[in-house]
Amino acid sequence: MTRRPAVIAILLAALAPLVLLAARAPAAPPSGPPIVPAGGERGVSQRQLGEELFAANCVRCHGIGGRGVTGGDDPTLRGPSVRRAGALAADFYLRTGYMPLDDATHQPVRSRPRFSDREIRAVVSYVASLGRGPGIPSPDPGAGNVADGRKMFTEHCAGCHQVVAEGGVMTGAKAPPLDRATPRQIAQAVRIGPYAMPTFSEKDISATELNSIVAYVQYAKHPRDEGGWGINHLGPFPEGMVVWLLAIPALLIVCRAIGKGVSS
Repeated sequence: MTRRPAVIAILLAALAPLVLLAARAPAAPPSGPPIVPAGGERGVSQRQLGEELFAANCVRCHGIGGRGVTGGDDPTLRGPSVRRAGALAADFYLRTGYMPLDDATHQPVRSRPRFSDREIRAVVSYVASLGRGPGIPSPDPGAGNVADGRKMFTEHCAGCHQVVAEGGVMTGAKAPPLDRATPRQIAQAVRIGPYAMPTFSEKDISATELNSIVAYVQYAKHPRDEGGWGINHLGPFPEGMVVWLLAIPALLIVCRAIGKGVSS
């Protein structure tokens, strides 16, 4: 039995949790502060403030009047139309810090919001005025059932976010952990389907079922660990790697002892 495969396996097992932790690390916000109207915000109506902030920070990718940018030589500045996005998408992307995005080819990641609450409300109001679109949901996790939510989360979400909502890495994207997502943001993400996530309409997941999913995600933020070692709730993959990290050296010692006994 050679040592090299065993050493490689041990190194991979040791590095796997670190890789997942790196994927979970919060990203820094885009460089630079948000661009504000030249005359300041004092005395400016909410509608005017939203329009000016959109023009200064969003129009380069989403186009004049939110019509989108689909052509041009620079793919980093191509964004979809937001004329039917409504308040739902605008509120979600701004409050999670997903937008504004420096490079439209990059996956949006959670970061510190670049706008104040008043500025966010102004931009959301302006985007909602561009066309008929969905409003902001008001989930009620208190009306949901945690057990039902766990079942539905396992069926629809755990493949990417893990069953304990700790996030993970998939082909071409990273599923973020949901430990900082508010109930409203969870409901918004289900309806929007940001980036690689599929969109779930009310036909797919009803408002009642959504309340249960939100209730489960809220529970998963602080789960109980009776009778076990939580390993910071990193999920099944790193937990399995920890098992191998402990088991492989013990197995090698046993094999070596057996080999010595046979040879003697």
